[in-house]
Amino acid sequence: MSLMETIIDIPAEHEKNVFGGFDAYAKIIEKTLNVTIIARNGEIKVIGAADDVAKAKSVFLQLIELSKRGNSITEQNVNYTLALSYEDKERAVVEIDKDLICHTINGKPIKPKTIGQKSYVDLIRKKMIVFGVGPAGTGKTYLAMAMGITAFKNDEVGKIILTRPAIEAGEKLGFLPGDLQSKVDPYLRPLYDALYQIMGPDAYIKNTEKGLIEVAPLAYMRGRTLDNAFIILDEAQNTTPAQMKMFLTRIGFGSKVVITGDLTQKDLPTGTKSGLDVAIKVLNKIEDIGFSYLTSQDVVRHPLVQKIVKAYDSYEEKMKHFDSKPDQNRQKKLHHYKSEKIRSNRYESR
Repeated sequence: MSLMETIIDIPAEHEKNVFGGFDAYAKIIEKTLNVTIIARNGEIKVIGAADDVAKAKSVFLQLIELSKRGNSITEQNVNYTLALSYEDKERAVVEIDKDLICHTINGKPIKPKTIGQKSYVDLIRKKMIVFGVGPAGTGKTYLAMAMGITAFKNDEVGKIILTRPAIEAGEKLGFLPGDLQSKVDPYLRPLYDALYQIMGPDAYIKNTEKGLIEVAPLAYMRGRTLDNAFIILDEAQNTTPAQMKMFLTRIGFGSKVVITGDLTQKDLPTGTKSGLDVAIKVLNKIEDIGFSYLTSQDVVRHPLVQKIVKAYDSYEEKMKHFDSKPDQNRQKKLHHYKSEKIRSNRYESR
């Protein structure tokens, strides 16, 4: 196999950002694409097989462009750009970066970071009701919150309503200390955290006192009609079909709704159907309702989270295959038991 090399110019002020601390990002690119990378005097030399060198050059060009736009390059940026390079879509990383939703209270820009997240955000803009379904860390709730706060600030809606089912995941509410509000608050904490980060605690408290922002358990939605509001139902996999129907029939004029959930993390009692499962089957042909399915590729937390999600996906797929052949599996277990019994009898006869 013949080797080739290419030279890429990199401004000195962007080199550390693109290469990472102790050249960590460059090492990831080297290992993934099986190339050798040498940086010297404002240039990057890439050596390897022609196809690998071309991919590495494209990855570096995208990362340099992201850096020039003021982004702090993360390991997620590097891994995702590398993943897209195998699909000849790495240019999408730069296109996605153009979509600015809003800034946090500290001035940090909030943008979609993957193709799946970009599609999710675009769907929220176009549809009245959107279901965002995917594993932990894919930004379902955070991006929905950012879109809701942006709509509120732009006077597109008059209030923000955030809700979750208060499912007792292993602990009974009655045994927790405090009044009802203090018992329920831990279930809503992730929503408070996102609000504080994007809007700031002062603006949140002021708007809450005016009744313009409401964070409440799903049960509090019964009997209400929610007009001119941006409504987010989080952890929807823990709703029952009756709760989901109740929620969806609360929606009034001028409202936009985002329903988020992870179908692999249900805390419902055994044998209880998930309202999210049922809603997807019942509503998937209604034109004004959008469905966005995020995957492990859209995980933007620590890279280890992406590996954990993939590992669980693989395990659950194997278990489905195992459970789909109960008779064969029973025979294998019986054969194994008989073999062990024969060995045990032989040992005892000695």
